[in-house]
Amino acid sequence: MSEAESRLITSRSSFHDAVRSGFASAARLGCRELWLCDADFADWPLGERFVIEQLTLWATSQRRLTLLASHFDDVARRHSRWVTWRREWAHVVHCRTNTELERSQFPCVMLAPGAFSVALSSPVQHRGRVTDVPADLLLWKESIDAVLQRSEESFPATTTGL
Repeated sequence: MSEAESRLITSRSSFHDAVRSGFASAARLGCRELWLCDADFADWPLGERFVIEQLTLWATSQRRLTLLASHFDDVARRHSRWVTWRREWAHVVHCRTNTELERSQFPCVMLAPGAFSVALSSPVQHRGRVTDVPADLLLWKESIDAVLQRSEESFPATTTGL
């Protein structure tokens, strides 16, 4: 995207394309941080081979990927490639849950602070925007911070047993 640009998301496929493009942009730009926020990530293309390839290109020890959700049941069930990738990159991935918010209150957003956001204002209808407008990025960061304040660590990369 060029400076201060915004485009609409109008369907499920355009949302998936925007998320894929977001991961590719994060890898290309070398974004230090990525924030993903959704109630359950059930409808995200996290387990796709292309997404995993882009995450691998993006990930280094100096990076941080944070996922915020109300639960991670669907991630474990639907995105097995991502779960496997996450085990290897656990040092850069942080998963947190906020169980206080209702599903409808959870933002549905991918944010690379200072670079871009992919956000759905209506997750059910897949309506939203991809933007790099600084004011929009700040609003999404504040929205994510509000969810983060009442969250806790969750979804460990590995489980240990006795």
